[in-house]
Amino acid sequence: MTITLRPGSTVMFAGDSITDSQRLDSEDGLGFGYPLRVAGEWDFRHPDRPVNWLNTGIGGHKVSDLETRWQTDVLDARPDVVSLLVGVNDMGWHTLDPDGRVIPAEEFAAGYDRLLAPLAEAGTELILVEPFLLPIRGTVMAGPGAQIDDAVREEWRADLDPKIQVVRELARRYGAHLLAADGMFAELAAASDPEHWSADGVHPTPAGHAALAAAWLRLVA
Repeated sequence: MTITLRPGSTVMFAGDSITDSQRLDSEDGLGFGYPLRVAGEWDFRHPDRPVNWLNTGIGGHKVSDLETRWQTDVLDARPDVVSLLVGVNDMGWHTLDPDGRVIPAEEFAAGYDRLLAPLAEAGTELILVEPFLLPIRGTVMAGPGAQIDDAVREEWRADLDPKIQVVRELARRYGAHLLAADGMFAELAAASDPEHWSADGVHPTPAGHAALAAAWLRLVA
């Protein structure tokens, strides 16, 4: 079944930099990534069903960071739908993370569950977006002075896969709609260059954001 967005519904996008997409620099606060594309396409298709779109993503945030601001940034807004994409920063970023700590899947699961529980209790519709990692090969830049190579990506993948399973299990437990982004991008990368969808394997290109938005819109009616 799909989620029905009714006139006046409030949809909240939450997560890290992939959702943030420079939202504070955008006129409407939605950023320049998939939340903006979702909102624009929906409003184009359904001018008779206006929706209140909100984005509270913050770059670099982990599940634990979302927990500290969940009440004020998300719960207090009383959204009808919450779309959550988080997890890529929870895989530690290894050489990019000053403390080098890899968060266990069990800790990730417990924190993620604490985010969802009050929303489920309030009857909020949930869309959980899998964290993802595209199979980019070779050494690329992932920010000022930060390099990612194949060995690092293999470590990331080994750490991320159990966390993807956590998101899938929580989606089943809460009856949430799952956007299987990791699988989607794996299929897209197999059919064309992975770099077409993400230059560093983590942050989507405009085409990658468009793919996320199209998949998101297939979950709503």
